[in-house]
Amino acid sequence: MDRHIPPEGDADDVVQLDQHDSVRTHVCRRLSDEVTQLEQRVASLKRTRAPHAALIIATYQRMIDRKKGFMQSWGLKCLGSSSKV
Repeated sequence: MDRHIPPEGDADDVVQLDQHDSVRTHVCRRLSDEVTQLEQRVASLKRTRAPHAALIIATYQRMIDRKKGFMQSWGLKCLGSSSKV
């Protein structure tokens, strides 16, 4: 079974679904990107005076914690040095 996700941009975006390392790398990269984006949103919200900023920050922080927990439980060590798993 040789199925591939068609590339939309880079050749690095191609995930070979029959290759464990390819899928693992893709998931790792995707989760790292999502965690980084959420951390940037939290930082941005901390600088604003939005009416419900604290609630949104708490929700984003929970999402970050769950993603990092998933990565840790699966042994995915792909976050940069600034983020601690």
